[in-house]
Amino acid sequence: MIAENRHMAIRVLLVDDQPLLRTGFRLILESEPEISVVGEAADGHAALADTRRLLPDVVLMDIRMPGKDGIDATREILRWARGSGQQVRVLVLTTFDLDEYVVEALRAGASGFLLKDVPPDELAGAIRVVADGAAIVAPTVTRRLLDRFADKLPTSRERPAPQLDHLTEREREVLRLLARGLSNAEIARRLVVSDTTVKTHVGNVLTKLGLRDRVQAVVHAYETGIVRPGEDED
Repeated sequence: MIAENRHMAIRVLLVDDQPLLRTGFRLILESEPEISVVGEAADGHAALADTRRLLPDVVLMDIRMPGKDGIDATREILRWARGSGQQVRVLVLTTFDLDEYVVEALRAGASGFLLKDVPPDELAGAIRVVADGAAIVAPTVTRRLLDRFADKLPTSRERPAPQLDHLTEREREVLRLLARGLSNAEIARRLVVSDTTVKTHVGNVLTKLGLRDRVQAVVHAYETGIVRPGEDED
């Protein structure tokens, strides 16, 4: 696990073209004893170079930047990390109303996203979650984003489409609820099962579909028609 490699603190690289925002995030994160800001970058090119040099655990990535944007930077950072054996996670920041590319960033391999006005404690908590190898899928924002943009996503050509027929009926149901933004606890209440059972089902879904985390599961649920944009819950 990443937690074993990072020793005492989670190493964070801040990437944003606005110095004041970087300063604000640094002040917030440096007040957390388990988080260390190891560097700042103002664009995607610098982010890739600094990631190679500083080896952060988490890159806090803006999307809209001059030159190389956050999507391309995310894709290149994670491609480099896979090739070099480094465990780097990318957590994307978005203003939502302006950033219509956040889903593409998730497809590029980001471990989740946050709004830029996220409360300080939630920002720190999200970084811890991502550093431990999990994903951040803000339930309400996920639903709104995917309802708005999923119909514009092209079919992925990087690997074969997930074999949904490998899922049991209960696993399909869990995937459908997950894609609608429900947490494990909410899914458990909906299905009248334990949280542990839901975690097992989610793990099975990820394994059978060859997906890395919940973020990819949500996107693929929309791409494969398990859930459709604008579809109401049962």
